[in-house]
Amino acid sequence: MIIVLRPGTGEADIEDVCRRIESLGLRAHVSRGEQRTIIGAIGDDRFKTRVQALEALECVESLVPILQPFKLASREVHPMATVVRVDGVEIGGPRLAVMAGPCSVESREQLRTVADSVKMAGAHILRGGAFKPRSSPYAFQGLEEEGLQLLAEVRKATGLPVVTEVLEPDKVGMVAEYADVLQIGARNTQNFSLLKEAGQSGKPVLLKRGMATTIKEYLLSAEYILAAGNPNVILCERGIRTFETATRFTLDLNAVPVIKKLSHLPVVVDPSHGTGHWEYVAPMAKAGIACGADGLIIEVHPKPEEALSDGPQSLKPAKFAQLMRELRPVAEAVGRSL
Repeated sequence: MIIVLRPGTGEADIEDVCRRIESLGLRAHVSRGEQRTIIGAIGDDRFKTRVQALEALECVESLVPILQPFKLASREVHPMATVVRVDGVEIGGPRLAVMAGPCSVESREQLRTVADSVKMAGAHILRGGAFKPRSSPYAFQGLEEEGLQLLAEVRKATGLPVVTEVLEPDKVGMVAEYADVLQIGARNTQNFSLLKEAGQSGKPVLLKRGMATTIKEYLLSAEYILAAGNPNVILCERGIRTFETATRFTLDLNAVPVIKKLSHLPVVVDPSHGTGHWEYVAPMAKAGIACGADGLIIEVHPKPEEALSDGPQSLKPAKFAQLMRELRPVAEAVGRSL
């Protein structure tokens, strides 16, 4: 239920309404606009009739049901766009955020080479996998904690914040010690235990869309993180599985404006996984920015032909630098900047 307060309602009345909501066993989510303040009463729908009694308060203008099943992720409860801040980098604001780096951390030399090159090209956040979920049990699974240590070392040397994936609930604490952003990959989009644990970590979370996850299901996954008390969720469209085989996945750019309409959370696009081929990364990155994405996450490797994972979709540093130059006029055309 959304409680719309009358214009000019003071802080004392706002706090009183919140106390009343919480006394019912619900959560109060306050959103302050230029004209009005609204309060979302989030929780068990069985308390709906008790919430309706709050309409009798003098400061309450009206009560509106929340129509979407994802309450905290919905623009109904939070009309203003959320901006997630990661060590000085804003995701969701007027400036686009670019995350770039190797699919997998392979060595100190490889990671430092990539980090230096993407920073010089204008990237804002370093991506790199220490734990790698692979379709085959025989494929490279990542350097694990050694990879995390290398990411932290390179972060200190370059100043780039780090985003890296966490696979299991009991590893969230360890990954959070090293990473600035916890990534939850496509194969774990509906791993609800992991979502809850990541929500309780206090770290921003980059949540990738599952390869067969509907937008509604995806936003409900984000709801698990938000409901655990973590407002810093970044959504990532990374392609869905369709009948098409010319590309690794089908990058669903429709999802960007749809999610923007339904949710206040920032959205980034992953053209590397979305296509699976390096030559398609640049055009789809530009398309992602043109359709309203708040940023990009791109795989970069100095020698893709020798990469231990996802080499075919990785850009070489020079190609990434060229893409960053080409993105600037696209960003400006839609009122954004790099």
